[in-house]
Amino acid sequence: MAEITDTSEFESPLYRTALAQLDRVAARLSLEPNIHERLRHPRRALVVSIPVRMDDGNTKVFRGYRVQHSTVLGPTKGGLRYDADVNLGEVTALAMLMSWKCALAGLPYGGAKGGVRCNPRSMSVTERENLTRRYTVEIMLVIGPDHDIPAPDLGTDEQTMAWMTSCTLSTRQHATSASRSAGNASSSRDSATSGASRPACSGVRAV
Repeated sequence: MAEITDTSEFESPLYRTALAQLDRVAARLSLEPNIHERLRHPRRALVVSIPVRMDDGNTKVFRGYRVQHSTVLGPTKGGLRYDADVNLGEVTALAMLMSWKCALAGLPYGGAKGGVRCNPRSMSVTERENLTRRYTVEIMLVIGPDHDIPAPDLGTDEQTMAWMTSCTLSTRQHATSASRSAGNASSSRDSATSGASRPACSGVRAV
């Protein structure tokens, strides 16, 4: 059986279970060892800090994750969960399981999963919105319809996805407009600077 060299970053009961299941199936299928070893590790694991201005005026920094297990079949897809017990190992295991689900269902996607360690039930709507928008900004480089497609999960819903979509679209439209302004020789320096300074994602505050 293949041995992962260092499990410290991913340590969790669920991750150990996911690896044990993979190892048993790999042995039964006589899976080629190099493929087996590759599948035991996520392709990409992103850890981000999410500063949020709370309703009482204080800033609280949350820990967020987005893990993409495999892109062999196509873009990744997977849920986003908000829960006090979210950790990197759990998210990695769930991304791995999503890869198996997509493959068994014949879907052209790989598995991914995201999460933020928080208690959404103790947060106001405004706090959850600001958390979601800031998290979206932090992971924006690795998500999108051709890369990774988030979906609701534990502690999130269609409103969470709407905030993510709104933030992504407004930020990317802003970046495109700013790029065009900066590249237009007939535009003045003041107008280009003004366009680049507008907030891209409503609700995200610089902290």
